[in-house]
Amino acid sequence: IYLDLRTTYATIPAGALGLGFGNTSLSAALEALAVRRGAALSNGLPAAKSIAVDLPLTVDVSDRVSLYGGVSGSTTDIGGWSTFDVTSWNIGVQADIYRQNGGSIPTITLQSTLTQSVPNDQGMTNSFNNILEFDYALDEDETRGWLAGVQYTTTTIASPFASIRPNTILYAGGYYQWPSNWKFTGRLGLQSFGGAQLAGRTLAESFTQPILRLDLDRMDDNDNRLFGITAQIAWMPKPSYQVTLRTPLYAVRN
Repeated sequence: IYLDLRTTYATIPAGALGLGFGNTSLSAALEALAVRRGAALSNGLPAAKSIAVDLPLTVDVSDRVSLYGGVSGSTTDIGGWSTFDVTSWNIGVQADIYRQNGGSIPTITLQSTLTQSVPNDQGMTNSFNNILEFDYALDEDETRGWLAGVQYTTTTIASPFASIRPNTILYAGGYYQWPSNWKFTGRLGLQSFGGAQLAGRTLAESFTQPILRLDLDRMDDNDNRLFGITAQIAWMPKPSYQVTLRTPLYAVRN
């Protein structure tokens, strides 16, 4: 049982939303802000910077299933930093549908997260994010291996005049964990976004561009994460940079 504290700093180019690997809380905050301020934006979305803090309480029910839920807060710089507020809540589950256990079929993991922006008013968004990942370990201890997967995100908006089309990421990568329990993971993929509109006007253009994510984690002997840092570059089509620090706070740890 732990609080999976994550702190993210991101830069978002003009005409884009906060898209990428698993960052639905950041995206929900920017999507809702875009709709609420959309009537005043004559040339689409401006460039922005954002800091987001995610506080999902996570329970590892078993070594195959985890449940989580919590709130997220953020502040955004669009010509000046906004006040830091709670901007969304989320619930989700991550489950190993199949475990490799030394066999020839890779581990199959499904992660599903529902995120809703707050407050519950005009411009509120609901995002449903699903990740299906295949992990083929190359040794018995699963310290090195290959990854492949797909992430699919759909978003609905509480506004009859706005719409956000789905976002899909196809990716492949690999990982290596040293005897010192430092673990490096890399993912390279292709992200395809259908675009966003408000009152018939384009808020964010559609695109299909590459995306890169690099993770460095410090694990303990039982594969509990002690510390992690993630760097992401997503071209939308201009590059968007994101850095996330993971500092889990454990109440119970195996």
